Amino acid sequence: MLVKDILNCITEIAPLQWQESYDNAGLQVGDLNAKAHKALVCLDITEEIVDEAIAKHCNLIISHHPLIFRGLKHLTPETYIERAVMKAVKHDIAMISMHTNLDNSYLGVSRVLAERLGLKDLHLLQPSEAAPEICGSGMIGTFDNPIDETDFLGLVAETIGSPCLRHSALIGRQIQKVALCGGSGTPFMTDAIRQKADAYLTADIKYHDFFVPEGNILLVDGGHFETEQFTKELIVELIRKKFPTFAAEIAETKTNSVHYFVRNK
Repeated sequence: MLVKDILNCITEIAPLQWQESYDNAGLQVGDLNAKAHKALVCLDITEEIVDEAIAKHCNLIISHHPLIFRGLKHLTPETYIERAVMKAVKHDIAMISMHTNLDNSYLGVSRVLAERLGLKDLHLLQPSEAAPEICGSGMIGTFDNPIDETDFLGLVAETIGSPCLRHSALIGRQIQKVALCGGSGTPFMTDAIRQKADAYLTADIKYHDFFVPEGNILLVDGGHFETEQFTKELIVELIRKKFPTFAAEIAETKTNSVHYFVRNK
């Protein structure tokens, strides 16, 4: 098995040309023609992730977020990014990132989150012009039966494993039609409102954006890591389906950079 075989397996549902112009998805470190023996799959690459790959004899790391997002002008032990790259090169570990190309796939990040919540009749929230059926941003779907607002918030918190949620004012009606976008999806809130969703789940919502709904929609911030975490399972599933005998596993190292302090009343 070659590194490029694993890359091609994932890009079958998320071509690299679907990534945003600012992104850096694809091969980050290594040789596409090198043999891949075992892959470690994660959301973010840190030094600890590279250490785990070394300990588990993985010579390929597949992440959602690119480690190298902006150009590196030098390789020194100055930052965790440079240290991780240096360690990967030293141990002959290749790195692949599947970022906004996987965000923009109908079979990608937001679909997996929607399915975890139990939403049905899924379609893209903001379809692309070039391939509106399979490429675009976010997802929208419905519950079989409407649920109370607080029950919906409880479902979200339980599904993503979050101790707390930020949300806009309650709207005083039940939730059935839900729009969502894993990761930073504030720009698509207007699409959710336009399509008359009862709730919109995403992450990285700014303070003043919580004023925008004006009672038309329940806006919920579930956290960036939390709303994208199921991408790891998606990637492993894609690899195992295509190459059943190839060893791919989800990293045990926790990489969520946000921590929560929950005060006991």
